[in-house]
This record gives sequence, structure tokens and C-alpha cells, in this order.
Amino acid sequence: MNLFEFIGKLTLSVVRTTGGLCIMLWDSLRWGFRPPYRKGLIFEQLDFVGVQSIPIVILTGTFTGMVFAFQSYIGFSEFGAESMTGTVVALAMARELGPVLSSIMVTARAGSAMTAELGTMRVTEQIDALYVLAVEPLQYLVSPRITASVIAMPMLNLIAVFFGILGGYLVSVIALGINSNLFIRGILTYVDMGDIMSGTVKAAVFGLILSLVGCYKGFFTSGGALGVGRATTESVVLSCILILFFDYILTAVMF
Repeated sequence: MNLFEFIGKLTLSVVRTTGGLCIMLWDSLRWGFRPPYRKGLIFEQLDFVGVQSIPIVILTGTFTGMVFAFQSYIGFSEFGAESMTGTVVALAMARELGPVLSSIMVTARAGSAMTAELGTMRVTEQIDALYVLAVEPLQYLVSPRITASVIAMPMLNLIAVFFGILGGYLVSVIALGINSNLFIRGILTYVDMGDIMSGTVKAAVFGLILSLVGCYKGFFTSGGALGVGRATTESVVLSCILILFFDYILTAVMF
């Protein structure tokens, strides 16, 4: 494959995927606001995407805050500014690390499962059976997953931020000896509601991305079991790339 052929195929793939994602998003939103409203499916997905992801989000947030606090302390100690460790940990968790890392972990756990489940339904012709039964697959399979992910991710982000700050507090105060009042006062002084809201908005967008990509890759899977495995891998990789890309876009717009 020469360079021009590679660029052409890559461009076609990007355009095709972007168009497919936009069309699926529009159709899912359109069907989501039409009766029958499948609230039971939404709550089922809220449990799967949200509640069942809480343990891994807690672990991710806690250890991220602990490591970030330790590294920040090492850097600040060279300038005698160890008291700013709490502020930096809280800002980083609220603005960036909380929404990004929690979304990536949920992508690995729930987004991949969405792709595998829908992909299996596609290759075993269960999605075709829904058409035969006069049930719109986008309304039955895709809309509840997108809705639940957009609702659940901001809540998971808040959990990750809280436990990240808690982990940073434990390392800073107990292990490194920073004054507890200075740690908390720095957070209360420099972290405001705008920082929390920016991370919450990011988490909602990331929830949309991971669910949309997961459903898209699964919905259009082909090639049997091998195709399901390939689609699942592509789903996780593409979701993580888009999360990092839109993280930059949202950061540039918000700040």
C-alpha cells in the first residue's frame, strides 16, 4: 500500500465512521422521545453502567489522587510550596483526572460490554428479529444505553473526584506530614463550583461518546465471533481516543 492509498483509506474510514456516529446519534435521540418510553430498560442500564461501575471508579479515583499528591509534593518541596498540594490535587481531579480517568475505566468495563452484546445480537440475527417484531432496535437497544450513560457518568465523576481528594488527603496529611488545615483551606479557597461543573459537563459528554461508539460498533458488527472481538477492540480504542480529543476541545472552550 502506497502513501496516497493509505491516506485515502484512512480519510474514507474517518468520514464513514463520523457520519455513521452522527446518524445513529440523531436517530437514537429521535426515537428516544417517541413512545413507548422504555423506562425499565433505562434503569437497567443505569444499574449496569452506573452502580456496577462504582467500585472501579472509587479505586481509580483514590489511587490517582494518592499518586498525584505524592508527585505534587515532590515538585512543590523544591520551592517550599508543599501547602499547595491539596489545591493542585483537587483542581486536577475536578477538572481533568476525574472525568477522563473515570470515563476511560467505564469505557473498558461497560462500553466494551455494549459492543460485545450488540455485536452478538447482530451476528446471531437477534436485531433482525426485532425488525420482524415491529420493534425499532435503536429505541430498544441504543437509546436506553446512551441515556443511562449520560446520566450516570457525571455521578461517577463526582465519586471519582471525592475519593481522589480523599486519597490525596491521606497521603499528604498522614504520610507526608502536611498540615490538615492548610490542605483543606487551599481546596476551599481555590476550588469553586465552576471547576466542579466543568468536570461534570465533560463527564456527560464522555458518557455520550463511550455509549454511542460502543453501540455503533456493536450494532454494525459483521463476521461472526471474530467480528465481535474486532468490534469490541475498535470500540474501546476509538472511545478512548475521542474522550482525549474532546477533553482538549472542552478544556480549550471552558478555560
